[in-house]
Amino acid sequence: MGKGAGFGKTILIGDQFVLYEVPALVSALPFETVAEVERVEGTGWVLEDNRPEVPGYKEKKKHQQEESINRILKVMKVDAERTPIRINLGGDLLAASGVGASAASCVSLARALNEEFNLGLTIEEINHVGWEGEFAYHGLPSGVDNTASTYGGLLLYQVKGEKKAFERVKPRRPLEIVLCNSGITADTSKLRGVTEKLRKENAGLFSERLEEIRKQARGLKAAIEEGDLREAGKIMSMNHQILISMGLSHEKLISLCDLALENGAFGAKLTGGGMGGYMIALTPGRELQEKVAAVLQREGHGILRATLGSEGGSGAAMGDPISNA
Repeated sequence: MGKGAGFGKTILIGDQFVLYEVPALVSALPFETVAEVERVEGTGWVLEDNRPEVPGYKEKKKHQQEESINRILKVMKVDAERTPIRINLGGDLLAASGVGASAASCVSLARALNEEFNLGLTIEEINHVGWEGEFAYHGLPSGVDNTASTYGGLLLYQVKGEKKAFERVKPRRPLEIVLCNSGITADTSKLRGVTEKLRKENAGLFSERLEEIRKQARGLKAAIEEGDLREAGKIMSMNHQILISMGLSHEKLISLCDLALENGAFGAKLTGGGMGGYMIALTPGRELQEKVAAVLQREGHGILRATLGSEGGSGAAMGDPISNA
């Protein structure tokens, strides 16, 4: 039996515009999807998806997931008709929009297949397979989710032309955050169409907004490295206002962010592609983290607490540049 894992992720800034060469600050989460692959009798592949989920998420993503698995098998040259397999997905990462659930499943499956069939893939090649699997979910994936899932840690990720690369970000102190699920499952494959529509409607305004987000991404990285978390939170909240103005947020996400800020969070914004999924609140210190988490929990939403910049979801080998294409 082959086994592999992939981290979840959260995006602090820039996710929606990576394909426009805007840098994204992304962190792996200390939650994983774990895949197991074993050879069985019969033909083809069968899937047992035992991941915890936001109700309805797995059913809504079922066809994309099937396409993703078939694509991964093809890229890895694994013929399930000749060598039938059972795939089991589990782990403690919630299957939901905004936390890299699809990337974690792709990366974990790539690692499990690599182990079961003794393919000898490098970490760069595993990352490439994860990116290939993401096409089914995202249309044209930027590579940011699978990279965080593969390598772990806190990263500044950027696409420039055909080149995709990242650098590690070293916070002066660990970053306590709270993630809260909106309960809305977003179709991130539609995101590119939304942003392209905005670009065509007003190219000048779109360009101005992207330049502002580029500055915010660089400013957020600097604030985190310097330990100025008040400034970091301010930048995150300002970024969310831009996303709201572009129609990329959701009224549920906005209300959750407002609630977090009212209860002391340094900053709050949507995380991931938007239009649903999770929001993220910057809550330095355990006391503030617990306070904000408790308030959001009382609203009846799923909560994740995490510390970024520490071990666990943040400890993996360096890999810059990377090859996704």
